[in-house]
Amino acid sequence: MISLIDRAARRVREAQLRRAAAGILATPPIRGSDDGVILFSMIGTRVLLPYLVAVKSLHARLGRGRVAILDDGTLTAADKALLAEHCDNPPITPIAAVDTGPCQRGGTWERLLTILDLRRAAYVIQLDSDTVTLGPVPEITGAIAAGRSFTLRGGDDSALLRLDDAAAYARAHRDPGKDHMQWAIEAALDGVRIANRGPLNYVRGCSGFAGFAPSTEGRGLAEAFSAEAARLIGPRWHEWGSEQVTSNFVIANAADPLLLPHRRYLNYWRQTIPGDAALVHFLGTNRYHAGLYAKAVQRVIGALRRG
Repeated sequence: MISLIDRAARRVREAQLRRAAAGILATPPIRGSDDGVILFSMIGTRVLLPYLVAVKSLHARLGRGRVAILDDGTLTAADKALLAEHCDNPPITPIAAVDTGPCQRGGTWERLLTILDLRRAAYVIQLDSDTVTLGPVPEITGAIAAGRSFTLRGGDDSALLRLDDAAAYARAHRDPGKDHMQWAIEAALDGVRIANRGPLNYVRGCSGFAGFAPSTEGRGLAEAFSAEAARLIGPRWHEWGSEQVTSNFVIANAADPLLLPHRRYLNYWRQTIPGDAALVHFLGTNRYHAGLYAKAVQRVIGALRRG
């Protein structure tokens, strides 16, 4: 149980983060370029300022791309005006306008399906609002140049595996005290059957930061996998996490996918952040631990101000 002291400390750190992120409004706006790269995110009013930190810090390091946004339904007129000013008037798609076809609604499925539509004509980078790009990103520029999809690893042991091996790994490492849907479908991956496909792969990645190389395939593989997953685990497939599993599957079956080096591109689980970290995903309640997220935000805002 969270103590009153812990709750008070978290409120203080939340306030520190809000104050730190507000400084992003004093940094130069993004000047997008139609160069075949799209920086894409689904956001709402609650994460507007952290999102601006995320996208500006990545764009500054990448040096290319234009912004596109999926509105989760909460962006206000004032929010959209700020996005127009700071992100070079990006296209903003209302979530209700996304046709999910045979796939489910919610759980960020609208985000993934929109990405798979956009990648028909561009390299699309999916960026969560709680990421901060701290250093050079040569792996990303290299992946774009080579037409390789990429993903943040779920952990330092994440690897590209055949479905049989991925299922065996999930069954061997599943924590019996946790019943998350992701473990259920990963343990059943050896039952996936998709017509006219050779051997299929999977990687336990993280959709918080992922790159989708241009492809004319669109949604086909994602839709086929979703149908198989629903057949294998039934209604559980509608629980939170199905979009991330599908993102992992799609990237794992792209041509020569890149699994980003975990030491430099990492999810923050209260571990020591290496000095040469390129990007950190401050996910969940861990983002308030020790004020490190707020410090990272202040660091990149200072760099953006200096140009």
